Amino acid sequence: MKLAEHRGIDTDVYGPAEDSALLAAAVEDDVETADLVLDVGTGSGYVGERLAETTGARVIGTDINPLACQRARGSGVEPVLGDLTSPFRADSFDTIVFNPPYLPAVDDLELDDWFETAVTGGESGRAVINRYLADVGRVLVPNGRAFLLISSLTGTEAVVDRAAEHGLTAEVIAAVDYPGEELLVLRLQHC
Repeated sequence: MKLAEHRGIDTDVYGPAEDSALLAAAVEDDVETADLVLDVGTGSGYVGERLAETTGARVIGTDINPLACQRARGSGVEPVLGDLTSPFRADSFDTIVFNPPYLPAVDDLELDDWFETAVTGGESGRAVINRYLADVGRVLVPNGRAFLLISSLTGTEAVVDRAAEHGLTAEVIAAVDYPGEELLVLRLQHC
């Protein structure tokens, strides 16, 4: 069974959900009009579009899914097909936002399509988050900030510790309880 079927979703692009809305709302007061914003894993472009509309900032979105890049283009986000922050030079972005695949893998589900790729973060839920934390500091300007949405299922302390290993402080700036989990937004900055 596919995860999208399990959840009653029939799509190849992660659409906006409560986690997307939480991330956008938590970040918009920190984004300034002059900022260059990167929306990592842009999916439908919802977070980037909302930030561009509410702040006037220029938003570039990146995604490994070509269908997501096509959809994000229609949202006003400038899409780049690529993996996480790898397509960009050092010190490129003032603000970076990421709603990563954070759900721990479920053994009996097939993880072989774009939707599963967008929501499943490996056995611990941190596989993609760990790769992101290893490189986000490189593309962030010295006084910039990155925002990362995580789930309590992912292990908040483990994410904060991994950020510190890569020279980033992590502060919880928003949290919402849902049945079975808490969603949190972390603000990451260079130490």
